[in-house]
Amino acid sequence: SLDKFCMCSPDKQLGLADGRKHAIRTNAKQRNPMRAILIPVKEFCEAKKRLAPHFSPSDRAALAQAMCEDFFSRIAEVRSVDRVFVISREPRAISMAGKLGWETIVDPRQISESDSVDAASTYCAERGVHALLRLPIDIPLVEPRDIEAVFQELRKAPAAVLVPSSDGTGTNALLRSAPGIFPSRFGINSFPRHLAEAQRCGAHAQVLRNPRIELDIDELDDLRKLAPLLPPE
Repeated sequence: SLDKFCMCSPDKQLGLADGRKHAIRTNAKQRNPMRAILIPVKEFCEAKKRLAPHFSPSDRAALAQAMCEDFFSRIAEVRSVDRVFVISREPRAISMAGKLGWETIVDPRQISESDSVDAASTYCAERGVHALLRLPIDIPLVEPRDIEAVFQELRKAPAAVLVPSSDGTGTNALLRSAPGIFPSRFGINSFPRHLAEAQRCGAHAQVLRNPRIELDIDELDDLRKLAPLLPPE
């Protein structure tokens, strides 16, 4: 559970043959064009380093795992996508994804999120995915209806839908059609950089504001904002 973290105030090469699950979502009808979600997951022990002044390495790993479990359970409720892909080198994330019938892509290097997402986007496009939504695991308030709303905003390809972070600098959701229509630019100021990439390639870029998607967990203040918003257990 995320509660204990929110309430405390502590002083390119893909292993495509490994962990692969070729499965269409059983709770969604196949449609044309195919729509999919891509979830990159960093190793839990390497996640949330900006919280290092406040949490021990084991606590940060536990937080990452709790967010991953919660996020996967939300994505499993989405009905409007055909497939879900997870790219990671974290064994627990790969295992959880496999149990849900999702396709897993083992990335042994994890050079950067952009590198992983772009490699996975190529992989997905080669398998018939027309519209691919990249989502991070650290948006704990997201609900299935929020993800449905992102897909509803998508125009005819080439097109993209972007949901910024709450401060307007990061990219918390990125839907592209086609999946590799422009390269990923995750990191500092990724939102304006993604908008520039979309403009450069002639894609229609739609910006969607959604407070549940916009709240991500990077800093201690983010956990403080999250605490009163979590439903009671």
